[in-house]
Formats: sequence, structure tokens, C-alpha cells
Amino acid sequence: MAKDKHIRFQENTTFGCLLQPSFEDVFRKDHYLKGGWNSLFFKKKAPVCLELGCGKGEYTLALARKYPEQHFIGIDIKGARLWRGAKTATEEALPNVAFLRTRIEFIESFFCANEVDEIWITFPDPQIHKERKRLTHQVFLDRYRTFLRPCATIHLKTDSQELFDFTYEQALALNYPVITACRDIYGAGLNLEMDILSVQTFYERQYIAMGRAITYLAFMCCD
Repeated sequence: MAKDKHIRFQENTTFGCLLQPSFEDVFRKDHYLKGGWNSLFFKKKAPVCLELGCGKGEYTLALARKYPEQHFIGIDIKGARLWRGAKTATEEALPNVAFLRTRIEFIESFFCANEVDEIWITFPDPQIHKERKRLTHQVFLDRYRTFLRPCATIHLKTDSQELFDFTYEQALALNYPVITACRDIYGAGLNLEMDILSVQTFYERQYIAMGRAITYLAFMCCD
């Protein structure tokens, strides 16, 4: 397994769609692509959507295939996981996909005001005992607001009922309009873009096999 990881890490350096900035590149400073994703990286003006904690990039890839007129950036810190998404994007020659290896805590170093149109958060660590580390805690929501367009949509898909409830309460407390809140997208027959919601990640398939309900929450991040 260690040998496989080493091979993947080496191959990661060959993927044009995968960026791996160093700690020094982004700690308390702006990355050179901040404000320039459309002009410098994609070389085309289009809406930008992020998948945070993207893992193997299943959602990033699925969204990119469905919406070729938009740009999608998957963000994760695990290089071995990102290898799968970057390799698939390269093999399929998807021009509207990028992967970024970094910590979400540094996300403000990569995007400027009004640069991002939408966020997907798919099966993040629910951080049961560390609320402030949850990707939907107000600490992170405030970070996202620095680069999201006004009233952009944030999507959360998770098997954690606790994280679902926590995020729903955060949205209400911040007066963010809730678009959809569903505790079981498959059992409830949710009919909101089911072609996208029915995309199953590696972890989601495991959770479904364990009998866990999959939840979905969408809300607007507005002032």
C-alpha cells in the first residue's frame, strides 16, 4: 500500500489539473490564482463551483460532465484520494475540472470576492466532538462568504444526522434561506435534481450498505 501511495504521489505531479501548493505558498498570503481561476487556469469565463473535502472527486467529476459550461474545483488535503479524480479528469480530457490539494482552513488564500458561485460539501468528517472544525460551522461559513457571490447556494450531503441538524440550525441562526432539507433523499423520493443527488461517492456506498439514511441540505449564503 505504501508503494502504491508513492507511485500515486509521483503521478500527481504530472497532472495539469491538480495543483499542490506548499504551506509557504498560502500561509498568510494569497496564491497566484486568487482572482484568476477563469483567466489564468481555465482560460475561459464561466461560473465556478467548489467541492470541499472532495475525496476521490466523484461529485466534482459528475458535475463537470453534466455542466460543461461551468468550472468545478475539488479541494482535499489527501493526495492519494485526489489522484483518482485527477487521473480520471486527465483521461477524459475534461477542460472544466481542477483539483486543489490544500487545507480548507487556507481557502481564503485561493479565491477573491465574488469569484465562486456555488459550494458542495459531500460526506465531510462530522467532527462529532469538535464543532468548530465542522465545514459548516459559522467559522467556515464566514470564510466562504468572503469569496461567494451574493446568495450563492451551499449544498451539504451527509450520512450524519447530527451534522445535518447542526448545519440546519446554523443556517437558521444566520438567517440563511433554506432551499431544501431532507433527512433521507432515497427514502423520501426527493425530486430535486435527483440525477445529481443520486451520484454516490465511495463513502456513500459504504454508508448505504450499512443502512444509514443519506441527508441533503441546501441553503443560500446571503447577507
